[in-house]
Amino acid sequence: MPATEITPREAHRRLEGTGTVLVDVREDHERETGMAEGARGIARDELEREPAFHFHDREQELVLICQTGGRSMLAVEALQRQGYRNVASVRGGTLRWIADGLPMARPDPSAAPRDEDFHQRYSRHLLLPEIGMRGQKRLQASRVLMLGAGGLGSPAAFYLAAAGVGELRIADDDVVERSNLQRQILHADADIGMRKVDSAEVRLSALNPRLKIDAVPERVTSANVDRLMEGVDVVVDGADNFPVRYLLNDACVRHAVPLVHGAVHRFEGQVSVFDAGRHRGTAPCYRCLFPEPPPAEAAPNCSEAGVLGVLPGVVGMLQATEALKLLLHIGEPLRGRLLHFDALRMQFRETRLTPDPACPVCAPGIEFPGYIDYAAFCAG
Repeated sequence: MPATEITPREAHRRLEGTGTVLVDVREDHERETGMAEGARGIARDELEREPAFHFHDREQELVLICQTGGRSMLAVEALQRQGYRNVASVRGGTLRWIADGLPMARPDPSAAPRDEDFHQRYSRHLLLPEIGMRGQKRLQASRVLMLGAGGLGSPAAFYLAAAGVGELRIADDDVVERSNLQRQILHADADIGMRKVDSAEVRLSALNPRLKIDAVPERVTSANVDRLMEGVDVVVDGADNFPVRYLLNDACVRHAVPLVHGAVHRFEGQVSVFDAGRHRGTAPCYRCLFPEPPPAEAAPNCSEAGVLGVLPGVVGMLQATEALKLLLHIGEPLRGRLLHFDALRMQFRETRLTPDPACPVCAPGIEFPGYIDYAAFCAG
C-alpha cells in the first residue's frame, strides 16, 4: 500500500471532525519550539517500536507530521507494515503548516528555559532515533577513562569530547615532545615540555566547554588503577606497552567495565572490545587473546619501529566509535572480534575471538587473583 500524503489544510480539516489523531513524530527537543495545534507528541522511534501501546485500534485514523514531511512518511510506511490502514503524512510538515497560517500550540511559558547550547551543539545526534534526547543525556551522564593522551588517545578524546561525553578522566605522566607532533593531534608545537594531560585539557575544553576533564598526571600502576576506575563506564586503552595493557585488562574484569583496546605498529593497527567482566564465559578478555606477552623484540614500540602518522588517527577514531556504542547501548560492539587494519593495502579483516575457559582472570566462577608485577610478567 503506497504511503498517503495530505496537505496541512486537509489535515487541519480532518481534525475538525471526530476520531482523527494528529501525531507530531519529531523528537522532544524539536517539539519544545511549538507543535501544530491539536497534535499529540510521540517520537518516531517510539511510535514505530510500540504503536499498539499508543493506538491499539489499527483502524484508527492517524495523521503524522514532522518538520518537513520526510520522517512522517517513513513512519507512515512503518505503521502500514504493522497493519495500520488509515495513516497519512502531512506534506511539507510543520514548516508548511506554519507557512499556511494554521494554528500552532506554543510552548508552556512556565516551563524551564531551553538549553540552546545543548540543542545546537548536539542537533545532529538528536535527529538520530537511535540516540535522540535520551541517548544524548546518557552520554552527558557518562564517564570515560582514557589511558594515554598520545597517538590513540588524541583522536579518541577529540571525538568523545565532541560527541558529548560528560567526563573524560585522562591519565598520562608524559610530557609533549617534538617527535609526538607527527601523530598526537591533541598537542601543538607551543606545548613542547608541557604535561600531556594539561595540553589535552586546553584543547578539549576549547572544543567543548561543557566537558568535565579530570587530568591525572600519573603513570597507571597497580597502586592507583582502582582509584582511576572509580565510577567509570568505559575504559579506552591508549597505552603503548604490554604491562599497562595487562593491568588494564585485569582491572576492567575486576570492576566489570568494558575495555576498548587499540594498538598500532608501523602501518597496521587493531581494535577490539574486551568485556569479560560483564559477560564471563561468553566474551573474552585481553589475556584470552594473549595468554603470554610476546617477546620485546617481536613487538617494538613506536619510538623503536616507527609508525605512519595517520594510523593512530584511524584506530583512535574506531576506539571512540566503539566507546560511544557501548555508552549508548546501540549497535554491535567488537566484543569477541578483533578488527585488523592494514593502511598500505587499505584493508580491514576480522578475527573471531573466544573466551579461554582456563583464563586465570575471567573464567566463570574464578575469583579475582589480584594484581601482579606486570613489568616482570612481560619481561618474561
